[in-house]
Amino acid sequence: MDIDDILREVDPTFESIPQETRDLQALTRAWVAERSAPELLEWPADGLFERVTDRIKKQIEKVEEMTGDMDPKTNFALIVIQTELERYKYLVRSYLRARIAKIDKHTLHYLSTDSLRARLSDLELAYATRHQALLHNHYLSSFLASFPPALQNLNDAAGHAVPMVDSPDVDSGVFVRLLRNGATVISRGVDADGELEGRAGAVLILRWSDAKPLVEVGDAELV
Repeated sequence: MDIDDILREVDPTFESIPQETRDLQALTRAWVAERSAPELLEWPADGLFERVTDRIKKQIEKVEEMTGDMDPKTNFALIVIQTELERYKYLVRSYLRARIAKIDKHTLHYLSTDSLRARLSDLELAYATRHQALLHNHYLSSFLASFPPALQNLNDAAGHAVPMVDSPDVDSGVFVRLLRNGATVISRGVDADGELEGRAGAVLILRWSDAKPLVEVGDAELV
């Protein structure tokens, strides 16, 4: 379930909020979630980034048109527009950098299966593929070429007790805010597992592997 569907349920006035405001809220939530989650999250599939980048381009054009106007009122409006523009640009840059950092760290992991590749945007998939190709060629020229052909694969899992492909730590802790009353929270502990009935607004710290199902169905959000 999308977060917007939840907001429509709890706030009848949600539909009256301008699309621009809703996009900014969605971008902020995506940014917070991506920075908090230990693994790469799904790329927004609702056209959010297309709308945001298009709005940024239009605002840049508007700033360029207004720059030469010396009217004090126009200059004040220009300052407001530039401030809002910088806020959008910061969120976009920070969000993309968080995703690229995860792709760089676990490139082979995200290229290993179709389900993981589906989390990447088209540009991210092209970047990850090219990044891994360059890295593999560098390793070949540095030392891998001297190994037997059977030992030159970087993702060979046969006969290895420890996987060669490094993956994110899904048991690292995250903070989540519950969005629904009655959501069942199941957590695994060192000595025993626990289960409780959550209430909307409660903030919990859980393993990402325990929090992920709640986030995916819309019962919680990362904070």
